Amino acid sequence: MSELAFDEAVATTRTGDIWLFRGRSLADRAIQTLTNSPVNHVGMAVALEDMPPLLWHAELGKSLPDAWTGERHRGVQLHKLEDAVRTWDTKYGQRAWLRPLEGGEVTREQEDRLIQTIDKYSGKPFPTTPGLARSWVTGRVRRSEASRETIYCAELVAVTMQQMGLLPDKRPMSWYDPGKFWSGDAIVLVEPFSLGEEIAVRPG
Repeated sequence: MSELAFDEAVATTRTGDIWLFRGRSLADRAIQTLTNSPVNHVGMAVALEDMPPLLWHAELGKSLPDAWTGERHRGVQLHKLEDAVRTWDTKYGQRAWLRPLEGGEVTREQEDRLIQTIDKYSGKPFPTTPGLARSWVTGRVRRSEASRETIYCAELVAVTMQQMGLLPDKRPMSWYDPGKFWSGDAIVLVEPFSLGEEIAVRPG
C-alpha cells in the first residue's frame, strides 16, 4: 500500500477524493464488526479554486466550526481538511487513508451541483448514539431520501457523488456504509471516473 506524508496528502487532494478513517479502540472494533465495515468514517474532499481543501462529512462531534455556516454543530459539516484529519487522528484516534478520484477532471457543472448539495444537506443531523445502536442491532431500514430526518457519513458521500454524476443512482443512499468506499467492495463510478487504491496518510 502506498503512503503519503500528511502535508503532501492535504496539499494534493482534489474534489471527489475519498478520505477514510479507521480506529483501533474496542469501540472502533465493535463498530467495524457490527457494521461489517473495515473503516469507521468516510468523507469527501472539496477543493475549489483558491480555497483551502475541505472535508465534507457527517459526524456526531462538533469540535470544529462548519466552514459553510461558521458555527459548531453536530451532523453534516464542511471542515478545513487539515483540521478535520488532525482532529480524527488526535482526538478520536483514527488513522486516515486517501482514495484519489481518477479518470477525469471534475467539471464546473459538477462543482455547481456539489455546492447545491452542500447547501441542501449542511446541518442535517447525524443519528444519535441510541439510534446508531438500534441500526447496528436491527439493521438499516431502507427509506426514501425524502423521509430521512438524519443521515450517516457514507450516505452523505454517496448522495453527493450521485448528485455530481460521479456515482450511479441505481442504489438508494441507505445502501452505502463506510466500507463500501474501501477498495474491498470495488465500488463502480460513472465512466471515466474511478477510485484509486487506498493511500495511507502518515500523521503529521
